[in-house]
Amino acid sequence: MAQQFSVAVRNARLDAIEAAIGASPKLRFYSGAQPANCAAARTGTLLAELSLPADWMAQAANGAKAFAGSWSGAGAAAAGTGTTIGHFAIMDAAGTTCHHQGKVGATGDGTADMTVDNLNLAQGQAISVTTFTQTDGGA
Repeated sequence: MAQQFSVAVRNARLDAIEAAIGASPKLRFYSGAQPANCAAARTGTLLAELSLPADWMAQAANGAKAFAGSWSGAGAAAAGTGTTIGHFAIMDAAGTTCHHQGKVGATGDGTADMTVDNLNLAQGQAISVTTFTQTDGGA
């Protein structure tokens, strides 16, 4: 039988993730496939870096935690005239340590870990995160 946790425990685990990463982390969008894990070297081209709000995730509720505030920015010079986003990395505030990574999809993509309003990002083009929710297991 699978282990199960109360909603209070699941919420606490999710809130601990935000606390461990810290305030005002960097969200980076890269082309190509994500690395094997967060400790591996970043792969692909850095297409955009967004500075997230100090309190970047809402308080966990019912075993889930959604992004808070507006997560938006613009394409970097390396995006050129348009490059497809492949994955994201949430880095610490200094931008030196990856703490979370995953697949990026267009709004409505149910297989993506995070969705954005436009997957093909060009230099200077605006980009906004439309969905990002973490759900803890063990329900």
